[in-house]
Amino acid sequence: MASWKILVALAIFAVAFPLTLATQWTVGGSAGWRLGVNYTEWAAGITFVVGDTLVFNYTQGSHNVIKVPVPDYVNCTIPVTAVPLTTGDDVIPLTTLGNHSYICGIPTHCTLGMKLLITVSAEGPAASPTSGGELAPPPPSAATGIIGSWKCHAWVVGVFSILMMIMA
Repeated sequence: MASWKILVALAIFAVAFPLTLATQWTVGGSAGWRLGVNYTEWAAGITFVVGDTLVFNYTQGSHNVIKVPVPDYVNCTIPVTAVPLTTGDDVIPLTTLGNHSYICGIPTHCTLGMKLLITVSAEGPAASPTSGGELAPPPPSAATGIIGSWKCHAWVVGVFSILMMIMA
């Protein structure tokens, strides 16, 4: 009777655990997406993996974010079909491997350095913010402040679920 409960608890745990592997990166760290930041230096040493998320923070109306092919990144050109992100809090999930490049489409901003080129891997060492990289805060939840670390939330949920199923 208890074996099915354990299986259900393990299934809940298995679903929750992968969420702990992704990292949310605030592009440019505390400086955000603006002129005067060396984004090549910011990204150096960071291992971006599939499942991570980029957050571009900037003053709405002052900048934007456009995902471009690498040649357009190099030349600071905007493809005709490009659709700029303009919210000032743009969130981009990294869902594919390889090079990902972004520029600001405001005239002269890209040529003045507002561009980012990263390589996304399948997996890598535990992501650690280096070279000014800062983790964006997690979305608010009931566990924030109670558990302390948002990455351990899934572990706590899984362990708690297993214990409750066994004891029921």
